[in-house]
Amino acid sequence: MSKAITSRIVATSRASVKVGDSYYTVEYQEERTIPTDIEVDIVEEREELWEAVNSECDNQIADIIKTFRK
Repeated sequence: MSKAITSRIVATSRASVKVGDSYYTVEYQEERTIPTDIEVDIVEEREELWEAVNSECDNQIADIIKTFRK
């Protein structure tokens, strides 16, 4: 059994989209420090972090499509 304590979590999301004849790739990374003075549900924290980074990429892709779609 591991004795390690999680002190931070990092997630990166990356996505590509083709609009017309061009390809666009976006990437977003976020790091969160886990507080040591309160109890934290690390599974919930990971889920929320993934939601945040994936949503950011989705928003960037939506902006690209809106801007460059002919």
